Amino acid sequence: MPTVNRWRVLSGSVLILLCTGAIYAFSVFAVPLTQAHGWTMPQVMLAFTINGAVAPLPMIFGGFLIDRGGARWVITIGAVLFAAGFVLTGTATTLTQLYLFYGVIAGLGQGFAYAGCLNNTIKLFPDRRGMAAGIITAGMGAGSVIAAPVAQQLIRTSGTDAAFLRMGAVYAVVVVLGSLLVRPAPVGYAPAGWTPPTGAAAPVTMTWTQMLRTPSAYLIFVMLGAGAFSGLMIASQLSPIAQTASFGISAATAAVLVSVYSVCNATGRFVWGAVSDRLGYTNAIVCIYAVVALSMVVLLTMHSTLGFVLGIVGLGLCFGGVMGVFPALTMKTYGPRFQGVNYGIMFSAYSIAAYFGPKVGATLGGGATGDYTRPFVIAVVVALVGLALTVVLARVGRATTAPTPAAPARAAA
Repeated sequence: MPTVNRWRVLSGSVLILLCTGAIYAFSVFAVPLTQAHGWTMPQVMLAFTINGAVAPLPMIFGGFLIDRGGARWVITIGAVLFAAGFVLTGTATTLTQLYLFYGVIAGLGQGFAYAGCLNNTIKLFPDRRGMAAGIITAGMGAGSVIAAPVAQQLIRTSGTDAAFLRMGAVYAVVVVLGSLLVRPAPVGYAPAGWTPPTGAAAPVTMTWTQMLRTPSAYLIFVMLGAGAFSGLMIASQLSPIAQTASFGISAATAAVLVSVYSVCNATGRFVWGAVSDRLGYTNAIVCIYAVVALSMVVLLTMHSTLGFVLGIVGLGLCFGGVMGVFPALTMKTYGPRFQGVNYGIMFSAYSIAAYFGPKVGATLGGGATGDYTRPFVIAVVVALVGLALTVVLARVGRATTAPTPAAPARAAA
């Protein structure tokens, strides 16, 4: 079996996702874009929605290539597309251009890079899936920790367009350097000296068609979408929500809180990923949904800076947890061999959440009074639905995921 330095691959992947994580700092750009071009908030938010909605295309197609040893090409192409989309957004003068550059090009790039970095790397960590997925996705979350204050400063001194142009140029250099560290994971990789725990179930190897014949696939799909809903709603509009009459937070402080949310997002991915390796994935997800619902209740009832901070800390940690735990849950349930395509299909639920989360927040919230009561109540209900489905998944158990007799490798083609 070819020798691969898995920690080097992990480092390169994190470096790339530190750049593509700028997606989650979009709320810092939202208000300045409306002011600079005269667009409405729902019009601007549609760019963020499109960005998330195109993710299944690169995730699934990229996953097909990743499962066949093409991870490095997928990651490099995605990284370059993302940087190009960011730069081009700085030249956008119409909504159509904004949607094309930020929504489509940057969205496709982010999807390819994310799919490659995540699914390739966790194949190298069969002994620590949750931890590896957590670290990888933490890089994505940490990217906005850096991007939010940098963007705020550049917007203040040079304008929104210059901020996109300059940040995109820097990202172009960093992502190329990161891609040089990446190597594809060999099929059936196991680290030296590691063997599966005594009593562990026989490895599962399921193609995407086999996966879709199991009830658990649909439970996990809806659970992922429900888990991402509130996090995406807040990520897309944290700054505008903070500045409403309900919370009365200044634009400068709101930008800092975007970074706080991003830190929690990144931290939650690593922490929940590591915790899930010990507690079990479904147990960790139940806890995540409970904290999401509680955090939304805090935002509904505590209209103060303290209430806002408590709410976004809980939501940030749990949004990160969703993104860190579900890749590992998918691999455990359906096996590592076809993880690229399998998780690409599951990740389509994220795109659905990326459409409805920001849209619900932008259309039902805000307005003259800055009242986000209805979006927050909807988010509580969605979290409770996700919690209930997780309990069902835990009871269904592994029997529902047992594959049909192993198909030959060519069946995946």
